Amino acid sequence: DEFRFPGQRLVVGVEASPPLKMFRVPGNLNSSALRSFKATIASRLTCRLFSTAPRLLASERDGVDEIDDPDFFDMVLSKYKHAVSLVEERLIDRLRTDSPYLFKTDKERSAHVSGVMKIVRPCNHMLYVSFPLTRDNGELEVIEGYRAQHSQHRRPCKGGIRYAENVTASEVSALAALMTYKCAIVDVPFGGAKAGIKINPANYSVNELEKITRRFAMELAKKRFLGPGVDVPAPDMGTGEREMSWIADTYAMTYGQGDINSHACVTGKPISQGGIHGRVSATGKGLFHALSYFLNDAYFLSKIELTPGFKDKSFVVQGFGNVGMHASRYLHRQGARLIGVMEKDVSLFSLRGMHPKELEDYKLEHGTLKGFPMADETTDDLFAADCDILIPAAGEKQITKRNAGQVKAKIILEGANGPTTPEADKILIANNRLVIPVISLHGLLSYGLSLSVVASSLLTSCWPGMNVYLCN
Repeated sequence: DEFRFPGQRLVVGVEASPPLKMFRVPGNLNSSALRSFKATIASRLTCRLFSTAPRLLASERDGVDEIDDPDFFDMVLSKYKHAVSLVEERLIDRLRTDSPYLFKTDKERSAHVSGVMKIVRPCNHMLYVSFPLTRDNGELEVIEGYRAQHSQHRRPCKGGIRYAENVTASEVSALAALMTYKCAIVDVPFGGAKAGIKINPANYSVNELEKITRRFAMELAKKRFLGPGVDVPAPDMGTGEREMSWIADTYAMTYGQGDINSHACVTGKPISQGGIHGRVSATGKGLFHALSYFLNDAYFLSKIELTPGFKDKSFVVQGFGNVGMHASRYLHRQGARLIGVMEKDVSLFSLRGMHPKELEDYKLEHGTLKGFPMADETTDDLFAADCDILIPAAGEKQITKRNAGQVKAKIILEGANGPTTPEADKILIANNRLVIPVISLHGLLSYGLSLSVVASSLLTSCWPGMNVYLCN
């Protein structure tokens, strides 16, 4: 940020991991200007709403493909830039057919398409909040969070809320952009959004997590970053039905009081509060259906020297959470064999195969997969395991140029957002690996259906005899 005073310029702001704030103050800053600066900083650190300004991207400086650890938002935009180069001519051709009188020359059509692509590129809005938390032991702590709205071309904005210590503004901006593209691909009428709070939920009690979640919901609602038809969050990493019910209750009792649709401010709620069956497993099921398409296509499989079908295909999963667990269950039911699981605290390997339900039950009982008796714990990098399918379902930038050359799996099924860096992508393609991108996989249809179910449940609660039909 830049703060300007008469005859002086003050540059503020550095983002790093762990978080770092640096203020560079000119030596000739007078006391009056300094007081103004302190007041401005104090107000902005409490709750800061800003629009993302145009900036020079890494992809426009040196080429993001040459950077092995690119900024996540720059990485997403480099992919967007590549996608634009592939479709730009077709969009111009469509204008010749659909709007021959509105744009009379190819130059006008090209300028219009280029302008629209530039509008779609940046993240429209970013909300930064910080607020105090009184912990159970009486200590005070400052909690930081973000909510990004990438696009409002279709309303509401839609995207999850994650709780993770490494959340940054760049990360939530990138994830919001991906949500826009995912919704557009399957024609779900939402704009993309994402939120994150910089905490490790394992370090907080249930009471503390409820305080954090309800306060964050209030901060979002105050700035119109929460509400039916405006901005509708969902569960993500570190959150679930419990957090969504807290948000829905907070909104309904405050800004949504008197609004019959107030509980539609979030999806992913418990079934008893308007949630839908199948929502929790929807993302994992999306992975399964996308993989099914390729595993039943002899043309694609001949390119990577695999035989059709799931039977006896071995696979390794990174991250046995909501996505990885349910994807494993669907693949196992079709005859595939789970031989490796990578978690943050342990990696498991078994050539005989592991049953996903047994893994799930053990994790629910013990809170970890460490000590699981039906597999061997290993320190080996399972990205290099000899298997047919690799499912990175943990975090972004997991497969880089440092380990991409060691990947032996013929198919990389992306379950996380942006798990493969552009440089790693080049290596995998050069090594004849089939990479199925995350943008085509996630269970977005459940979002639209859950909103419809909320509306129908509200109608039937008011008029019990009414029959409500959901149309797609």
